[in-house]
Amino acid sequence: MKKKLFILIGIAIIASSCSGSKRIFKSSFSVEQSKIIMNSDSLTPMRVYKINNTKDSLLLRTKSDYIKADPNDMVLKTFINRLYATVRDSISLGVGIAAPQVGILKNIIWVQRFDKENFPFEVYLNPVIKSYSEKKQTFREGCLSIPNRTDTINTRAFSILIEYDTMEAEHKTETIEGFTSVIFQHEIDHLNGILYLDHLKKEVVDAGK
Repeated sequence: MKKKLFILIGIAIIASSCSGSKRIFKSSFSVEQSKIIMNSDSLTPMRVYKINNTKDSLLLRTKSDYIKADPNDMVLKTFINRLYATVRDSISLGVGIAAPQVGILKNIIWVQRFDKENFPFEVYLNPVIKSYSEKKQTFREGCLSIPNRTDTINTRAFSILIEYDTMEAEHKTETIEGFTSVIFQHEIDHLNGILYLDHLKKEVVDAGK
């Protein structure tokens, strides 16, 4: 009964007209995506997609879509909260997560900011890396979508320049350095259907040249 109620609420939000206005509210999510998001409350983690599942793997290799930043979009707000609940779930406990990792192909990521006081988690909509430093750094990476494995990546840029939108529809630009920039690079890769394993393959190819 509880799940049905959340589904009905989600569909109603998308389909119903706003009170006092003839404008029809349109969410950036499809009806199917909204059903997935609204089938539980905002504190409930979502299932993490894994590459050892064929259907999951196909979605993880698909490029995500633009998301309209709208603080009044209740489906978006619910999804952002559930995505955070997923990355902080005791099963996951990651330092970042991207929307496609829970089956929603939208340009949304959460990143833990180790370059800020108290290491806060922050959400970013439509993040794009505009430039990479020539200086590289080496870190060991794991992924919630790649079970029981970590690998050393030597090709991550030390510094990146990113652009993104906030939930309040502000467009911002920021330079990120060090380990936090690795997290951003990793999560933005997910939005483009790229896994960190692809960087390992590229390193092998480059070494053979």
